[in-house]
Amino acid sequence: MSRWSLARQFFLAQLVFILVLSTSLSVILYVDAARGVNDAAAERMVAVATAIALEPAVLEAVEGPAPSAALQPYAVEVMDSLGVDFITIMATDRTRYTHRNPAQIGKPYLGSVSEALAGRTQTETYAGTLGPSIRSIVPIVDDSGTVRAMVAAGITVDRAAIARNAQLPLVAFIALGALALGALVSFLLSRRLRVATLGMGPAELARTFVFYDSVLHSVREGLLLTDAAGRLVLYNDQAARLLGLDGSQEPVAASRLAVPPSLRDLLSSGRRARDEVHLTDDRVLVVNQEPAVPPAPAGRGNHAQGALGTVTTLRDHTEIEALTGQVETMRTLTDALRSQTHEHANRLHTIVSLVELGRNADALDFATRDLQQSQRLTDEVVQAIDEPFISALLLGKAAQANERGIELVPDIAADAQAGSLNPVDLVTIIGNLLDNAFDEAAGSEEPRVLLGVRRVASGNTPPELEIVVEDSGNGLPDSEKAKVFEFGYSTKGSGDIPGGGRGIGLALVRQAVQRFAGTLEVTDADHGGARFTVRLPYSSGRGTTGAVDGSAAPPAVSTGLGSRT
Repeated sequence: MSRWSLARQFFLAQLVFILVLSTSLSVILYVDAARGVNDAAAERMVAVATAIALEPAVLEAVEGPAPSAALQPYAVEVMDSLGVDFITIMATDRTRYTHRNPAQIGKPYLGSVSEALAGRTQTETYAGTLGPSIRSIVPIVDDSGTVRAMVAAGITVDRAAIARNAQLPLVAFIALGALALGALVSFLLSRRLRVATLGMGPAELARTFVFYDSVLHSVREGLLLTDAAGRLVLYNDQAARLLGLDGSQEPVAASRLAVPPSLRDLLSSGRRARDEVHLTDDRVLVVNQEPAVPPAPAGRGNHAQGALGTVTTLRDHTEIEALTGQVETMRTLTDALRSQTHEHANRLHTIVSLVELGRNADALDFATRDLQQSQRLTDEVVQAIDEPFISALLLGKAAQANERGIELVPDIAADAQAGSLNPVDLVTIIGNLLDNAFDEAAGSEEPRVLLGVRRVASGNTPPELEIVVEDSGNGLPDSEKAKVFEFGYSTKGSGDIPGGGRGIGLALVRQAVQRFAGTLEVTDADHGGARFTVRLPYSSGRGTTGAVDGSAAPPAVSTGLGSRT
């Protein structure tokens, strides 16, 4: 029995309960019917005896010289016409004047008469000459109220039992009906329970719950369950941390979560999602979501069932994006070195050719000018920026701009130091803004990008690092200026797919700026194109401002992901 499903155990328990209940109901109904029959018989005997006692001819016959001769025929007639087993009219000393058996006339009445002698009606069940009977005894009184005789009318218990047994079919019908109805309801409930429990028994359900609960709290990814109404009904500790939940057991509406609208819409919609990237204020989350459809119970065919909700997993890719950004930065530098190697090889060939032609002075002059030109940007960047990561990024971007035929104009103030700002976040901001500007400027007649980095301060406000990137592109219409920082939005028109490499660059810039508690705005440049201005509060000391939870720095942005978003 321990291997039976919970539904089967429930059905058998209900069946036993209904059987016991039906039996108890039958007994109660039978006892009640018997009591009702006895009470009805007693009331009927009281009525018969009272009617006879109030008959004036009966009182006259009792006071006459031969009471039995006058009353016996009358009593027999009444007994036959009313179906009463006996009517005994007796004197106050119990002497019978009438009886069903004439041989008992003149003999003393068997039964209690004390109440009747006192002038009151009495009812009792007593075993007389005809066997046990239900009888009523009523006094016969004269005009002065004196008891002159008594009348006893009765029906045998056997005849009352016949009337009582006539109720048995009804009692049996009610009991069987209750049993059948209860069994049907129990069967339907057990089928419903079987569907709800997937045909599993109590031990299987307990084991499944323990395993699922252990899995829920042991996985390192965020895991949450959303019902069909769009409420978070269950989630693990990692999901609570990533979504900013308080860990309470009360369901939370997905529409009320303090997360970006795109993630709220996904959780509320219940649609499928595969490796979608969503940005919060300080996290890069990869989200997968599937509808939770219950399987068909064992032994039943596959029937289409509606989804109970959704199961969603959240992977924190913040640190992975940071590492990816660093790798992409190194790739940018590698490409810059490769292009510079190619360019210097051409220049070296030129110098060698001049030497072979005997034009040593021209070769020396060409080499000197090339060295000065290459060193000027390097010296300017290295002297102005004290952070090697940013210096390396700018040198690589300069080579990349030169390779794409874009003029990169750096305007870096001498006091524009990184200070306490996280250099990896600065790489994210500057790298993506420059990539975005390169893409926009590349299509203009005179491709040009301006990078300005300086320290600004006004009044008593803390100093800020201002980063300005302008391009010579077509600029942005006012309707798009508020949208370019949204994840998944791209002005290039072919990449509005989450996680597809488009519409993420400026969203990551906004995320990094928010971690610094800075400001970010886009305006029109003086000579066309767009101007992106970032202001970051900082102090002159070294630190890790902008890092998340004291762990690895937030995601540096892949230079290949930079796009106007």
